[in-house]
Amino acid sequence: MDRKELEAIVIKAVATIYGKDESELSMDTNIKEELGGASVKMVGLTAAIEEETDAMVELQVASACETLGDLVDAVEEEL
Repeated sequence: MDRKELEAIVIKAVATIYGKDESELSMDTNIKEELGGASVKMVGLTAAIEEETDAMVELQVASACETLGDLVDAVEEEL
């Protein structure tokens, strides 16, 4: 899986979990400031990413990510 595919998976998952339009999201989207970063939603997000990629990103690692790009980096490290 290449970086662009991974970015698309993360954006789709974020849009679904956080109720956003995919066109509003980018790798620069700040998780806490622009999405609210609610921990319950983050649990759902990590589960959705794991289901799509088979990459197990720990909740603490995902929660520490500032942007969606940081989250993609964390997922990439687990692949």
